[in-house]
Amino acid sequence: KGAIGCSLIKGIEFEKEGDMKPILISDLLQDEMKKSDGAPVVDMSVLMGANVANEVAKGDFAEATIGCTKPENGLKWCKLFNTKDFAVQAVTDVAGAELCGAMKNVVALGAGFCDGLGYGGNTKAALIRIGLKEMIKFCKMFYPTAGIDDDTFLESCGVADLITTCFGGRNRKCAEAYAKANKAKTLEEIEAEILQGQKLQGTLTAKEVNHILKMKNLEHEFPFFTTVYKISYEDAPFSALTETPY
Repeated sequence: KGAIGCSLIKGIEFEKEGDMKPILISDLLQDEMKKSDGAPVVDMSVLMGANVANEVAKGDFAEATIGCTKPENGLKWCKLFNTKDFAVQAVTDVAGAELCGAMKNVVALGAGFCDGLGYGGNTKAALIRIGLKEMIKFCKMFYPTAGIDDDTFLESCGVADLITTCFGGRNRKCAEAYAKANKAKTLEEIEAEILQGQKLQGTLTAKEVNHILKMKNLEHEFPFFTTVYKISYEDAPFSALTETPY
């Protein structure tokens, strides 16, 4: 009784049949942990944010966001994780914080395409802004009753994590190489060559997001996500990145 847990996993799952609705990893963990006889229902929080692992390991200053169900749990996690070079703040918005950690990887693919095509800061900033708008829209459309707060997107788990992922990280790096190769290699081939066993999150999320958008006839509502997917896996040209009306 009173057990609490915290997920550090940035990602998202989708139902395998039916409506293919997105499922929070924290919900999956909670469901798994309560399967044993007498097991408690663990109140799950999440830790998300602009905290690239190798920089955190070096001791570079970074921030993170705890998404929790109630302030007292957030306070406990903040006390546990907070250090002089790792500043942690809590929001009572598990779904918003966790979805940001997954959806930003799709935007990072678009940012990587932008870099690979040789565009500058103006174009990249525009694409990040457009991507953030679609992140917010997706979160609120598919989790309308989760209490997602607009302010969550201004925390480390939101805009800060989006920025660092779009300027560094494996999704941007592989997408840049894909654009420079002009699709001569697949993203999966580039992933194997560059990451040496690590995996991309953005490609899987882009596929699953597009699947649900197509099923629900919503591709037109998310033109950036749709364009990133079609450049990645269909025959859309890279020019669609800047020519699509957003």
